[in-house]
Amino acid sequence: MEFLFILLNICVILAMQYNGTLLKMETKLANPVEYELPIGDELVYMNNLIGKYIAFKWLKEIYCVACGRKTNKSFSQGFCYPCFLNAPETSECIFRPELCQAQDGIARDMDWAEHHCLQNHFVYLAISSGVKVGVTRSGQIPARWIDQGAWQAIKLAQTPNRYTAGLIEVALKAYISDRTNWQRMLKNQLIEGVDLKEKKKEMIAHLSPELQDYESGENEITEINYPVNEYPEKVKSLSFDKLEEIFGRLWGIKGQYLIFDDGTVLNVRKHTGYLVELEV
Repeated sequence: MEFLFILLNICVILAMQYNGTLLKMETKLANPVEYELPIGDELVYMNNLIGKYIAFKWLKEIYCVACGRKTNKSFSQGFCYPCFLNAPETSECIFRPELCQAQDGIARDMDWAEHHCLQNHFVYLAISSGVKVGVTRSGQIPARWIDQGAWQAIKLAQTPNRYTAGLIEVALKAYISDRTNWQRMLKNQLIEGVDLKEKKKEMIAHLSPELQDYESGENEITEINYPVNEYPEKVKSLSFDKLEEIFGRLWGIKGQYLIFDDGTVLNVRKHTGYLVELEV
């Protein structure tokens, strides 16, 4: 009994706790992708925790990632309602780039738009659950692809602003999806036989001559490997809005999802701003 008591105390001492608000995981393109989870002032290297039991406890508080105020509900992945309505990060053009007006001097915050909308953007093709088209700032590659759980991606067009990239995306949505099926992505149900270079040529041919001028000369296909021991056959999403505690053996990470060995998954980005305690 004395030995078991000592062993229990050693386990308690070895257990580490982190406390703070969640932000989306930071990523580094490697083989496999490396993940760090920001919790308060700490960065937790998640790859080392795969195969181990971890436990999250939501401390029943949410803080806006824009203004820092306490909020009863999170909007658009981490914003209080006033910031959701007014913050530049939640402008309509973030979700629909073709509606951007920054190129005409119109924005919620022109200083912000100068650094986020009036910068080089890429239209890209990526394979996650299927082939999709998307838009992102040049500085967000390859992070954007990783966050979407893509395993292959290629640059299709490069534009001088968000608006023009949005026009290309809208033109191509008649032929290809701009959505990711998160369940298929997490089960690693990949379509086969797609040549992204050929798909790029096909999509460029659908564009008007004016938009074809923005075709990217880069044809490198980026392949992304994720730290997952085994993909689940079925997935079930967990949320702190329904569960105060979420725990289990971490079995892998893909996109912004933590995958547990029982097929449950936690979307970290969805819970941006949640005050939690993590024990590992």
